[in-house]
Amino acid sequence: MSLVELIAQADERGLAASGLACLDRCVPLLGGDDETLRPLWASLSDGAGTGDWGEGLEQARKQLDAAGTGDEAAVLAHRMLEAAPVERSPAEVRVWADACSVAALQIHRLLDTATDDASSVAVRREGRTDGMSPLVAAELRRQITVLEVLAGHGPAGLRRALEVSTEGRRVLRAVVSRRSRQRG
Repeated sequence: MSLVELIAQADERGLAASGLACLDRCVPLLGGDDETLRPLWASLSDGAGTGDWGEGLEQARKQLDAAGTGDEAAVLAHRMLEAAPVERSPAEVRVWADACSVAALQIHRLLDTATDDASSVAVRREGRTDGMSPLVAAELRRQITVLEVLAGHGPAGLRRALEVSTEGRRVLRAVVSRRSRQRG
């Protein structure tokens, strides 16, 4: 199943986790650490209060200085954070998750030293993967895995989704670090 199809079929929690996972993997571009988005992850659990998402989002925005400055990849990451809905309504979360998916793939495309043969990331989301660059391919796999885990395991899949996101964040942090060393 393509990423577009998985997003279309996801429930509200799956969509929120999908968007959050994309944002979480891009935290190195926002100057955040591994714990910055933990309150948002916790707000997706069954025992979370209804206002936990909004409070966690407000806290993350303050910590990550969402001014939107920097190169194109950082600007896209800031936009993901700013676009996150304060209330997790299914319609708003669906739009946000879809936009985060596109932005995260585009960020990985911008940061990849290898060339991606596709004219846009939209074709990757639809399942056409020929000539895909390694960093984009890995991000696409992570996005698909998060949605599949949550669709198959519900709230119990949150831990695995967070693990997938953490792995991706470490990879992106290494890419960003290498890139800054090459520039400096």
